[in-house]
Amino acid sequence: MLIRTELEQNERQTLSRYAACSADSAGREVPEEECDIRTCYMRDRDRIVHSKSFRRLKDKTQVFLSPQGDHYRTRMMHTLEVSQTARTAAKCLRLNEDLVEAIALGHDLGHTPFGHAGERALDEVCPSGFHHYEQSVRVAQKLEKNGKGLNLTREVLDGMLNHGTSRCPATLEGQVVRLCDKISYIHHDMDDAERAGILKESDLPPHLRDLLGRSTRERLNTFIHDIVASSIGMPEIRMSPEVGEGMMELRRFLFDNLYSNPSAKSEEAKAVSMVKQLYSYYVGRPETMGKEYYRMIAEGGETVERVVCDYISGMTDQYSKSKFGDIFIPKSWSKY
Repeated sequence: MLIRTELEQNERQTLSRYAACSADSAGREVPEEECDIRTCYMRDRDRIVHSKSFRRLKDKTQVFLSPQGDHYRTRMMHTLEVSQTARTAAKCLRLNEDLVEAIALGHDLGHTPFGHAGERALDEVCPSGFHHYEQSVRVAQKLEKNGKGLNLTREVLDGMLNHGTSRCPATLEGQVVRLCDKISYIHHDMDDAERAGILKESDLPPHLRDLLGRSTRERLNTFIHDIVASSIGMPEIRMSPEVGEGMMELRRFLFDNLYSNPSAKSEEAKAVSMVKQLYSYYVGRPETMGKEYYRMIAEGGETVERVVCDYISGMTDQYSKSKFGDIFIPKSWSKY
């Protein structure tokens, strides 16, 4: 018997009746032969981890632009923390951990350099708009592997596309990732803000500390326990009304006091301006992006604006600054 078949049978015997079993997947856009030892969601996870877009997350901003310190989160660390938090909840709820892990690891593949500042810049200048969750799916379907894409399952793509606050994934595994994405950035962004001296525990409203916990560790524990207690045996992933509202209030507190804080965001306007200038430059000179991107326009029928967004959103913070310097900063003259 194939190992994959044994794994699929084990899922049917052990997972919740609401879990997404691998054998029931809606499949891939391009059908392919199954692996003999891995389920379809295990393969998706591996494809994401081995992709170039995943590796680039290590040098993309989470909150602090190019922070001077080894312990501030990057987009890569955010992704890994979402994955771990979501897997913990999924295991307790007897959901498909492999599907959860694949969605979590892939949910930010399309994120821009400089975090949401870069995303906002591209959304403002691109006629068709720009959203990182849509770009993550585009990366997986079209841009990776020299235009061949990763050919992920429909369940993973659905979870990646619908991890935003106002969206709802079709699977419970995707719903777990959607909640744990918020929980993770609330947790680690407060932790980084305390490390940076921008916020301290006593700044939080007392009623939130009483409800959720008096440290980032306690609050993370509260959130995960509440998801498990509220969702176990249920056909949806949810939080209790009290803790759910407390989480959203804490999120609003961070938006008011961290994400718009001048100390944390003093360089953000420069990043936005830089991304917009790069966009204008490449829209006027698409041939300078590289053969694979220019081919998407000349032969693939893609618009210049969309491919420029592909190119810029795939850049790391450092690479985008390097390209900006090459294009806009004059170099010293030298005879040799």
